[in-house]
Amino acid sequence: MRFYTSVLAVAALSIMGCQSNVQKKNTAAAEAAPEPKIEFKTSLNPKSDSKVHGQVTFVQEGKWVQMDAHIMGLDPGTHAIHLHQKADCSSADGKSTGGHWNPTFEAHGKWGASEGFHRGDIGNFEADSTGHAHVVFKTDLWCLDCSDDTKNIMGKAIIVHQGIDDFVSQPSGAAGARVSCAGIIE
Repeated sequence: MRFYTSVLAVAALSIMGCQSNVQKKNTAAAEAAPEPKIEFKTSLNPKSDSKVHGQVTFVQEGKWVQMDAHIMGLDPGTHAIHLHQKADCSSADGKSTGGHWNPTFEAHGKWGASEGFHRGDIGNFEADSTGHAHVVFKTDLWCLDCSDDTKNIMGKAIIVHQGIDDFVSQPSGAAGARVSCAGIIE
């Protein structure tokens, strides 16, 4: 009888050990699994009596978010693009979006500047002679629909400005009229 009890005890421990190893393997696999790719598209619409329009795509892979914008109808030359506080493009001048998105309460500046910058301070870009621009911007300081309010860009707006961001004037860089707007909303 003692022999059978010992065999049963060893068998039970072996089964528990196997289950524990299976659980460890499943946990490790879940931790090692890549985060799903998240993609969001939105359309830029004209504001301030402009004809500026386009498409913006945001793709999050892991901790990185990439913005890919195709903008048409611009005057050739340099323009600014920013993220603003609210995804409300209802006003004719785009001002219903509020100021630049600045969840960390920094001074306005050039992205990455040691003196500080808004999380919405994307910067300047060039429109070609046909009025088209392709803007690509990638950062790990944004996320799509995460729980970190200092990174989550959902519920914000993309604003294209008529002028150039001087990276100095507070609070917005003196970039001129808001000529196109898109909400980052589902």
